[in-house]
Amino acid sequence: MTDGAVTDTARVLIAADKFKGSLTAVQVAERVTAGLHRIAPHVAVETMPVADGGDGTVAAAVAAGFERHEVRVSGPLGDELTAAFALRDGTAVVEMAEASGLAHLPDGVFAPLTAGTYGSGELLRAALDAGAHTIVFGVGGSATTDGGAGMLAALGARFLTEDGTPVPPGGGGLWDLATADLSGLDPRLARTDIVLASDVDNPLTGPKGAPAVYGPQKGASPEDVAVLDAALAHYVTVLEASLGSRAARLALSPGAGAAGGIGYGALVGLHASFRPGIEVMLDVLGFAAALSRATLVITGEGSLDEQTLHGKAPAGVAAAARAKNIEVIAVCGRRALLPEALGRAGIRRAYALTDLEKDPAVCMAEAGPLLERLAADIGRDFLT
Repeated sequence: MTDGAVTDTARVLIAADKFKGSLTAVQVAERVTAGLHRIAPHVAVETMPVADGGDGTVAAAVAAGFERHEVRVSGPLGDELTAAFALRDGTAVVEMAEASGLAHLPDGVFAPLTAGTYGSGELLRAALDAGAHTIVFGVGGSATTDGGAGMLAALGARFLTEDGTPVPPGGGGLWDLATADLSGLDPRLARTDIVLASDVDNPLTGPKGAPAVYGPQKGASPEDVAVLDAALAHYVTVLEASLGSRAARLALSPGAGAAGGIGYGALVGLHASFRPGIEVMLDVLGFAAALSRATLVITGEGSLDEQTLHGKAPAGVAAAARAKNIEVIAVCGRRALLPEALGRAGIRRAYALTDLEKDPAVCMAEAGPLLERLAADIGRDFLT
């Protein structure tokens, strides 16, 4: 399709992620649809909100027809909260941020050394209880850096200090770990296909590991980062004594450092397989079938930047569409990629809220109406 194409046979697929802090993926789709229909009221529009494994993943699955299940679990600081997972035909979509995400910390409060993932394990157990035999475990947006120890403990593992008491929650407590026993893990896990879905391919420790790269986002000082990195390295050593060299090898694997190392816990304890989150979610959501019906795809997220090119939802959507020779347009809050970089990613053009309003605070507050205006511009440029 080129600028000025006729709408008679056009079919638009809107497959965008959330605009973090302002619009959910569902709201993005609604606003883009409304803007397109202002200019081309009869154009066929199909919506498929997408996510890359981070926060919003369960909502995307529910929008695609999965059933939402709610359960009471432990939050990152141990307080009880309501979390959700999605289920359809034996496949569950579990989002660790639902139980252990930064959004569950009080405003301005961080707990880099003590926040734990016990609730994520409870959420996985609830999915098993509901009959899941395949689990897509989306990880991202975590408040935690505990290597998934809390998650594994909720599923039956035992992590003990020298005097036989459980280690305290959080990554900092792993420095006191003396023995690790995974023999009590829920036996249903061995019969369950678990896919670790993430856009992060970092190892567990070291200069590119979870504490060094993502700890500061969770309130970790340089001293905290050093403590967490040493504690996680010790955690691996203790697990190696229990499980053999596999434990050390997996700590270096892509995805081990995802979501404060919960990726490592999933790999070493749940025998999960790692796949880029957007690839997994596109499969789960049935994107290929929707793409086969489209002549134009609109994707997007809050910020189109260098991170977008490394496994974020718009890049995954664009790659799949380009393979089918279908043109892709992007919408975003801010655009930090040059046209050449967008083109290499398979995105023909990107429309940003900041094109209409220079003040980022206004863009956040008025994201919905501004996005409708952008979508109307797309309608003029591509559908009339």
